[in-house]
Amino acid sequence: MKVYQSKFHLSYCTNIHPAESWLATFNALETHALKVRDQVEATGKVPDKDAGFALGLRLSAEAADELLEGDNLDCFIDWLKETNTYVYTINGFPYGAFHGTRVKEKVYQPDWTTPERLSYTLQLFNIIAELAPQECGGSVSTLPGSFKEFGAKEKIIFENLYACAKHIDLLAHEYEKDLHLGLEPEPLGHFENLQETLDFFHRFNDWALSHNHDVTLIHRRIGLNYDTCHFALEYEDAASSLKKLHDAKIRISKIHLSNAIAINASDAEALQAIKSFDEPTYLHQVITRDDSGQITRHRDLPEFFEELDSGKLVLGEECEARVHFHIPLYADPAKPLGSTRDYAEATLAYLKDHPLTCSHLEMETYTWGVLPQDMQKPIEDQLTEEYLWTLDQLA
Repeated sequence: MKVYQSKFHLSYCTNIHPAESWLATFNALETHALKVRDQVEATGKVPDKDAGFALGLRLSAEAADELLEGDNLDCFIDWLKETNTYVYTINGFPYGAFHGTRVKEKVYQPDWTTPERLSYTLQLFNIIAELAPQECGGSVSTLPGSFKEFGAKEKIIFENLYACAKHIDLLAHEYEKDLHLGLEPEPLGHFENLQETLDFFHRFNDWALSHNHDVTLIHRRIGLNYDTCHFALEYEDAASSLKKLHDAKIRISKIHLSNAIAINASDAEALQAIKSFDEPTYLHQVITRDDSGQITRHRDLPEFFEELDSGKLVLGEECEARVHFHIPLYADPAKPLGSTRDYAEATLAYLKDHPLTCSHLEMETYTWGVLPQDMQKPIEDQLTEEYLWTLDQLA
């Protein structure tokens, strides 16, 4: 939907719905997305219902293949018109299964050193070029190159990303739409915080210059998917981070709105409370910061507690821990737990003052199926509340 004087487009990411095939993806849109639309519109808080309800589409590689078969894409375009909905962004981070199985580090596979990742992303752009409205263009979000543990060769990442940029540019001119890819930093990704992001793009630009490539192509077509959960986990400051990215000519392709768990790691009750968030599907990296500002990263909740129990990790009297577990934007976890919601609030406040920063906004709380029971509610109700929270922030 269009929000804040039509400066932004807002949706929820449909990666919250378990769906790997195109049929399952489409069924989720019909079953859940339209119900969420109706519930949100019934509140009277939607600025312009006639402008259409935006969908943040998640397509697996399997679903993307199937959508491009036969007349599936044409039929979907007809359905979008019939339902007054539109697609302006696609989540292309998870290539394969994303629910009901062990995902963990597999979410980074295949990474940007592989032809499979490039081919999949090109397909997503072939799709978004057809679907995205001309006025807002289309974005695709993807992983930050690779996962640190993979030891990926950055030169190959650059080669594949530049090949992708050329394809995006051709489509952009053909369809006369602004199309762009957003790499999404997250803890233990190939690049994860502000400084690593700045350094990565600096090296990418240098690589392009050394190969006599068009650096402006990178600036136009390859940018950042800025996730408020992930940057909060890294203890960044929203306003200064966004300004530094702008100054470095790194495009903000899309902004993911979500929160993480935050606790006082010196509190035994808080440490006990976060054990309920230890589940086997996703990586839940833990990042601690002591009273001296020292930041320490831990691969997952089990490793964090193993280090604590073994005595390898000793937390000081004043130590904060932030856990990579996406929780709903409106949620106030029961004490002694806290959240990083102030980071999402600060990001939206910055956007209101600097609306040209990015027009694509997407709420991304994909963890509904693994949230502790006391935080769960019917999925449409959770999504509706996230919309209402975000709309209030942008009022």
